[in-house]
Amino acid sequence: MNLKIAVLSGDGVGPEVILQAKKALCAIGVVYEHDFIFEDALVGAIAIDKAGSPLPEQTLNLCLNTDAVLLGAIGDPKYDIDTDAKVRPEQGLLRLRKELNLYANIRPLKPFKGLVDISPLKREVVEGVDFIIYRELTGGIYFGEKKLNESGTIASDLCEYTEDEISKIAHLAFKSAQNRRKKLTLVDMANVLETSRLWRNVVKSIGADYPDVTLDFLYADNAAKQIISNPKQFDVILTENLFGDILSDEASVITGSIGVLASASLGEKNVLFEPVHGSYPHAKGRNIANPFAAILSAAMLLEYFGLNEEAKKVYQGVEKAIEYNVVTIDLNPDTKFGTNEVGEFVSNFILNKDDLMYFNNDNVHLGQSTIV
Repeated sequence: MNLKIAVLSGDGVGPEVILQAKKALCAIGVVYEHDFIFEDALVGAIAIDKAGSPLPEQTLNLCLNTDAVLLGAIGDPKYDIDTDAKVRPEQGLLRLRKELNLYANIRPLKPFKGLVDISPLKREVVEGVDFIIYRELTGGIYFGEKKLNESGTIASDLCEYTEDEISKIAHLAFKSAQNRRKKLTLVDMANVLETSRLWRNVVKSIGADYPDVTLDFLYADNAAKQIISNPKQFDVILTENLFGDILSDEASVITGSIGVLASASLGEKNVLFEPVHGSYPHAKGRNIANPFAAILSAAMLLEYFGLNEEAKKVYQGVEKAIEYNVVTIDLNPDTKFGTNEVGEFVSNFILNKDDLMYFNNDNVHLGQSTIV
């Protein structure tokens, strides 16, 4: 298979972790005889600095005319300090989602067995957790009309949804549930929000087309509690943009580190894959950022194009790295490995298939791996 992939490394640790994802894809290409063509482009703060826009037209045109987009991270502290900045890195990401019509964000959450004990939750709560969040990505309060009065004392953000916007992602979520454990939970605030009442009515109606899927409902505040107290109850969670943003980040703590969570954003013609951890600017250039989320995002890319055996190999590489404790400091504060070394391990695992003769177990645990 030949795939053209737009690589938007972005800001902070984005370039470092995306490099490791590219290594994994290149290794897959060698072993399984695929041709992945990478084309780099600017987005976010670095794009503002170099091109004057968080999403240059050249970047957008590339993304519109490619098979997939691999995104690193967006954000820079200098824009967090200046809250009045008219041009911000995040504007590039929001526009990219809108222009590519990436209406569905998919975040799977299934803790690796080797990381269960580093979760802040008890082992009995974490073991067996396996759910996926479907977050609507191009509507709601993030994209609604924004107002600020002349004196800067009154502000508003419009939350607006259409039946069509809800229907598109609802069908995806129901189909996913059919292939899993056949349970879908809609998270809303239908007790207080008109948009949530529309969500509930539309999803109820669509649910009739999927009689094999059990549909239930949770208010967002209760869902936040349940994700922590009893996450094993969930199979597929469906929700709107704002709630999905918050709840998926909250759910990430179950795994022990946000550095292991991948995501896919799907449109009708375009797809984008990215880690969910953000730009982590304090780690930039220090070789300490966890590349697993970026590597696993590459695995999701492979799955999307039907390369399931190849994706499984990437997952196995990450599992093996965790098994041998070849991890970054977020997973093991005493580790002697960094972003680069972890990425090299996974790519070498793929290249060597099941042959670990290159791998000296004793040396690796001492931080003296010979695989790099």
